[in-house]
Amino acid sequence: MGSLISILIIVVSVLLILVVLVQNSKGGGLASSFSSSNQVMGVRKTADFLEKATWTLAATLLVLCVISTSFNKTTSGVTDGTGVESVSRKKAADDTAPPAEKTEAPATPAPVSPAPTN
Repeated sequence: MGSLISILIIVVSVLLILVVLVQNSKGGGLASSFSSSNQVMGVRKTADFLEKATWTLAATLLVLCVISTSFNKTTSGVTDGTGVESVSRKKAADDTAPPAEKTEAPATPAPVSPAPTN
């Protein structure tokens, strides 16, 4: 189900990009090349349709992104080793670990070589 939501997010994103590019901006946009469609529906109706399509696709994208977060939750509440929560849990686990055993120094000291003379 999570992969289906991801595919829908990609499709809606591409459609939103296309609708935004087609809109008639101050510079003319890509909508100026579709003058024949403006004659059929009228300029104002085309702008209204594109604006409604933009808002609808943006809202759909928002809803799909919120829904997709429910598929990314883990059941145990522990993340996969990334993020602030897991780092703080690792640090807390290290703090509660028993201290390592102390090793004693060797009984005989290491031999010291004399310094070279110049």
